[in-house]
Amino acid sequence: MESKDEKSKKPKLLVKNILIFFVTIIMLLCFVACYNYYLSKDEVLAKETSTEIDNQSIKISNAPKINLEELISTNSQSDSTEEFVTEEIDLEYITKYQTNPELPTGAIQVIQEGREGKQQVTTKKVYENGEVISEEQISSKITKASVNKIVEIGSGSGRVYKIKEGDTVYTTSDRAEIRVEPNEESRKVATLGKGAELTVLSISGSWYQINGSGARGYIKSENTTYIDPNKKYEEEKEQQSSGSGGHISSPSFDMALNKPSGLSLEQFKKVLTDSKDKNKVMQNNTEYFYYIEQQYNINGVFVAAVAIHESAWGTSRIAQNKHNLFGYGAYDSNPYNGAYEFSDYSESIDLIARVFVKYYINPEGTSIYGGEKASGKYYNGSTLSGVNTKYATDKNWANAVYKHMEYLYNKL
Repeated sequence: MESKDEKSKKPKLLVKNILIFFVTIIMLLCFVACYNYYLSKDEVLAKETSTEIDNQSIKISNAPKINLEELISTNSQSDSTEEFVTEEIDLEYITKYQTNPELPTGAIQVIQEGREGKQQVTTKKVYENGEVISEEQISSKITKASVNKIVEIGSGSGRVYKIKEGDTVYTTSDRAEIRVEPNEESRKVATLGKGAELTVLSISGSWYQINGSGARGYIKSENTTYIDPNKKYEEEKEQQSSGSGGHISSPSFDMALNKPSGLSLEQFKKVLTDSKDKNKVMQNNTEYFYYIEQQYNINGVFVAAVAIHESAWGTSRIAQNKHNLFGYGAYDSNPYNGAYEFSDYSESIDLIARVFVKYYINPEGTSIYGGEKASGKYYNGSTLSGVNTKYATDKNWANAVYKHMEYLYNKL
């Protein structure tokens, strides 16, 4: 039999074993928890290290920042660079010529003044060593429409009468403007309708000082006629040709191009009738080279010589298909598609004459046609060499045009 002491020890041993068991379990749980904690900590550190590596790669190996000013400077010093420029410029109007049999041949009168519009143009400029070597218009958008100029040209008998002080003239435009001074910028004092009778008090360049029909001031001579619209033209009236003398018979390479040649209409017909003109383009449009002299103060023989040179006497594809004798707008990269298209040859002759006068052969601020001022944007002198500087990329252009001028003048 067990003793009383042995019986009392059994419960105590059982309790001890249970305690040991629970302590062991708790220790195991603590160990597992600690193990998981350290595993979790290592993972976080690994992620942090990975993030730093990713950030290093985003910085692209710590490359230095680009110095934009230095880059621009470097490019500007290179041999060839391109620049795209967008600007708003004048949209030149088109001149429409109409025949009037009641006017003597050679007479002209403006029945509607032209008004320039505006266009937004993007131009590509190519530079070499800091100088522009070519410009090409790559797009354009009209922002303000232009208004066509309408000119009546005579086809009747008789000769052109030269207005003098004391003569009576009549307005040819429905909105003939009378101004305080003989310039477009002066204040307008009246607007007269077509056929208003006026007396010429004095003549100041292309302006008449007038009085009549309730107005006194200045009117542009091109907006008047000496022919009474209520009467038929009288041949017996004293007449005088406006282009019968004073022409240059022996041109020079350095002659000023912003002065008329002084040739009469008949003389223009003589020099521009030629066997080289196979399609008779120049011959059939002779009168317009005469009319641009009367309106714009430019040498019409020079303009004709440019037409001959650029169109090969009117035989070029652009001349035949687009009535463009000058390749106007035909940039080197895409000449045919870039060239302007006109309804007839007179439009291209008139427009190029105004372009030369406004941009090339007169310095900025010079009074030109229609009371306007010359832009002089491409002015480098009023000679052939001056025009060649910006007008043509071909450095021999001036010499080639002059040969045609000599050829025409030698036919007088």
